[in-house]
Amino acid sequence: MNLLDDIGASLREGFFMFWETLWPLILGFTLSGAVQAFAPREQMERVMGDHRPRAVARASGLGMVSSSCSYAATAMGKSLFQKGADFVTAMIFMFASTNLVIELGIVLIVLMGWQFAAAEFVGGPIMIILLAVTGGWVIKGNLAARARKRVQSGMVGGHDHDAMVGVSHERQEQLERTPWGIKLRSRGAWADAASYAVADVTMLRRELVLGYGIAGFLTVMVSQDVWNSVFLTGHGFWTTLENVIVGPFIAIISFVCSIGNVPMAAALWHGGISFGGVIAFIFGDLITIPLLLVYRKYYGGRLTLRLLFWFWAVMSTAGLITELLFDAAGLIPNNRSSTLVETSFHWNYTTFLNIAFLALAGYLYWLYRNRERLGGGAGYAIDPVCGMQVQTANAPAHLTRDGVEYWFCSDRCARRFAAEAGAGNA
Repeated sequence: MNLLDDIGASLREGFFMFWETLWPLILGFTLSGAVQAFAPREQMERVMGDHRPRAVARASGLGMVSSSCSYAATAMGKSLFQKGADFVTAMIFMFASTNLVIELGIVLIVLMGWQFAAAEFVGGPIMIILLAVTGGWVIKGNLAARARKRVQSGMVGGHDHDAMVGVSHERQEQLERTPWGIKLRSRGAWADAASYAVADVTMLRRELVLGYGIAGFLTVMVSQDVWNSVFLTGHGFWTTLENVIVGPFIAIISFVCSIGNVPMAAALWHGGISFGGVIAFIFGDLITIPLLLVYRKYYGGRLTLRLLFWFWAVMSTAGLITELLFDAAGLIPNNRSSTLVETSFHWNYTTFLNIAFLALAGYLYWLYRNRERLGGGAGYAIDPVCGMQVQTANAPAHLTRDGVEYWFCSDRCARRFAAEAGAGNA
């Protein structure tokens, strides 16, 4: 029964980690869909076409008012790059979105104390500066060009993203030419934006389930003694240095993203991890294994490997500098109390926001399902096997059954449909 109890507790933990980050997730994918549908490429090139100070400041500001969810920030970062933003600047947006947002600061204050929230808002700009200074050296022009060609071609992870969206190139050009005041008030335009958001969620659904599920199991079934044994203690500066290097590694293998990593950070702090190690661990939510798989889908394996070590070095360096600054100022707390995530529903701001954003998600899904009637994209169909959008004119596979035509995103889905139809007749 103990094993069954642990499995149940793990699933419960994973669900409530998801519940904590649900509304930022919906917000992030909504913003991502709006950027993809509405923002003209020329405007993106003008606003974020390089990684000079002005573009870095704009990307940081946009990130601060966007979703704090790592998955959604990653999707929107890809959208910005796809629209013409500089690659390094798009990565800076991701870091600002996951480290310089109000909701993350609130959770840190509640679970760990104001010092950790302050450290997050000190370390975040340090990481952004490090990214801007080193980005041109790490991300060579040919690497960025190949990545842009990959995302603009629509092929990510074996699926045609443009076909999944259901917005034709002609319709996209029309949207980009339409004045903002008109398209923001148009249900047809928002139906197209919803189509982009649904396509992003469809692409990332496996990573989302994997990330939250494994996070729950690791939190419940791996004791804190195991985590704590990885970190050195009692060796002065060398303890700090080792802790800030290992912190992001723990984030990688823990699969915990966004605000969901704060409860685990509180447990690590309670177990004796250094201040900088905890901060570096929190910074590490952009290099968890599920997100590395997402980067591989977006940008390819070679660039993903370079992103991993670049991000890791930046996170560790920022964690080290932040601890040295707070230690010099006497701001590192002495208490190591820990409060883990509540595994039950409460009528708090998270619940109310989740209800509101679930209603928004329902409305966006309705727009997506009715986009043709509302004046959105046309010439697309839904794959009956996987539920993805496919462009009928360029669908990889097409079948007719009982006078009804079906289009598929791949030959694999078409074969599965034919096999299931045959089995049903038998």
